[in-house]
Amino acid sequence: MTTTYQDAIENSNIVSKTDINGIITFVNDEFCKISGYSYDELIGQNHNIVRHPDVSPTNFTMLWDTILSKKPYKATVKNLSKNGNTVYLNTTITPILNIHGDIKEFIAIRYDVTKEVELQKSLELKEKELEFLNKTLEHRVEQQTKELKDLNANLEKRVKTEVAKNKEKQKILFWQSRMASLGQMLGNIAHQWRQPLTELSLVMFNMKKASVQNDDQKVLELYTDSKNLIQNMSNTIEDFTNFFNPKKEKKVFMVKDAVDESINILNKIILQEDINIKLVIKNDCKVLGVSNELSQVIINLIQNAKDAFISKDIKNRHIDITLEHKTLSDKSYAVLNIYDNACGISKENIDKIFEPYFTTKHKSQGTGLGLFMSKMIIEKSLDGIIEHKNYKNGSKFTISIPME
Repeated sequence: MTTTYQDAIENSNIVSKTDINGIITFVNDEFCKISGYSYDELIGQNHNIVRHPDVSPTNFTMLWDTILSKKPYKATVKNLSKNGNTVYLNTTITPILNIHGDIKEFIAIRYDVTKEVELQKSLELKEKELEFLNKTLEHRVEQQTKELKDLNANLEKRVKTEVAKNKEKQKILFWQSRMASLGQMLGNIAHQWRQPLTELSLVMFNMKKASVQNDDQKVLELYTDSKNLIQNMSNTIEDFTNFFNPKKEKKVFMVKDAVDESINILNKIILQEDINIKLVIKNDCKVLGVSNELSQVIINLIQNAKDAFISKDIKNRHIDITLEHKTLSDKSYAVLNIYDNACGISKENIDKIFEPYFTTKHKSQGTGLGLFMSKMIIEKSLDGIIEHKNYKNGSKFTISIPME
């Protein structure tokens, strides 16, 4: 029966015996497995062969004080195996006494609690981390709250600053566009004046010739022709001066008048470039705004078509302009369509045409601000919409402006 008890203990526990000096006299198979040493390597060695260097010497002083006083010692002991692994053993060391009551040896019974100890340490570490997070959480919340308050306090200021910057950029773009338009207008004046100046020079030559011949009737006719030419040139300057008058206020005007003004200003260029313009007015429409601003948009679209005719060497040049009244979303609009047969805009560029500074022309021919500013005028000044799509063998621009 004793053998059965001993076998049961040895098979389920880690067992070792030492003499009164701590020299190992017996170990079971479980002890060999947990320590990594063989039976022969352990017998005759001091039990401190499995001592972990991290364990304080005071622990062993307490152990020896306890067992030498003939009392059992119980503790969870940290040991070091042969391969350097740390193991934790729940240990009970019992002094064995002889018939005289003296200590003859020590029996140690242990079981492995390494997993439990490591789990406990892991939990303790998590608890410490959680405690630290809890301690710092309030501070972090306060810090984030302060940052949010600062952000809210500065947000309005930052928004105002960005809005001011954008307004300044818009002003710069606007004035660059106006200067580009002014350059175009000066070119138009040159076109308008070139033929009258040639005619005036010829009239003056003929007047001199008639004067030498004493042909008073001919001189009077030529004088009248000269006055008419000069008056027409003066009217041209007056038209362009009015067109660029910055003090014009918004008022109700007829869309057809803006179209007519645009065609009149570009008349010489239209004739010179042999462009056939077809105007179809289905409904004349009144809108609120500045007439010359709409004219500027139309002029820009016609000039763009003219440049496309030239660059693509289009021989039979057509621009069709239609004006009609439509109801869109229960609101009345004046809808102006401008078609050309200049082959349209390439797929890679069609989505960029209203962007500032984008142009397909040579840098000497365009700034890339024309269509951008046209869009700005239609949307911001006239509260309308301008759209483009390739149509048949050219481009179609549609301008929709709310009717007054």
